[in-house]
Amino acid sequence: MSAGAHTDRVRRLGGGLSIPQTVQQLGWHPSTLRRLEQAATSLDVGQVGSLLDTYGASAAEREDIMGRLTAANAPGWWHPWRDAMDPWLMDVMSVESAASVVRTWDQALVPVLLRTPAYAMALDAVMRPELDAAARQRRADFLLERQAHLREQQTRVWAVLPVTALRCGVGGAAVMREQLAALQETAGRPDVTVQLHGETAPPHPLTGAPALTLYRVDIGEIPDHVVREVGLPGTAEVSDTRASMQAYQALLDVSCVMAMRPTMTREEIQHEYDRWA
Repeated sequence: MSAGAHTDRVRRLGGGLSIPQTVQQLGWHPSTLRRLEQAATSLDVGQVGSLLDTYGASAAEREDIMGRLTAANAPGWWHPWRDAMDPWLMDVMSVESAASVVRTWDQALVPVLLRTPAYAMALDAVMRPELDAAARQRRADFLLERQAHLREQQTRVWAVLPVTALRCGVGGAAVMREQLAALQETAGRPDVTVQLHGETAPPHPLTGAPALTLYRVDIGEIPDHVVREVGLPGTAEVSDTRASMQAYQALLDVSCVMAMRPTMTREEIQHEYDRWA
């Protein structure tokens, strides 16, 4: 339930009003009020204003609630980029934009949120042949925007991957050198953690598992989310159930413990960079 919907219900109950009494005063159908209180429909500014009048909200309370509602109804920063997004990503952008921690696993590649534009476009050229050059560039530009917003939000990005992911020649030597140089710079930032599983390391719970991303959100009205890549490139399963989050978090926790280092050092990245020199 959203904050606005929760507030409406609390005010109705606090005023001793039943749903029939409230809708009689407003001239609404009972299902309209129920859907608003259950956040089963978007909150309309006019409807919420009528409810606040009915519940006798003070001027200060009305200003606060209506201000938050207007902000909540405003399109997210990512809306102009909808043409560059896979359908499942539209469902999680509001979550990503509120996340305090993003944890990710990739079984074969540099995780999405740590990719350079050239690396991302080279991957799209192979895995998404239906996209033309302009579409690939647009998607890469959107990725840069996502990365910039995560930094501004001070969201922690924690990635786990096998060392072999740094040896998959995406786009050729020049693209790989640029990607590894970017990872080397990232390794010095306090908001990013990158862990590696060595080539000869024993298997861990995510060995061979599809790419996985966990979004931790510290806002009560927004649940944590799990995104798991499935099927064809560009498709994914999105879940916000507590059971899914706990299950995948447990797998990721064990995989992180089994990684060869708490963090990947600049020297380790330099070693992989030298392979492409």
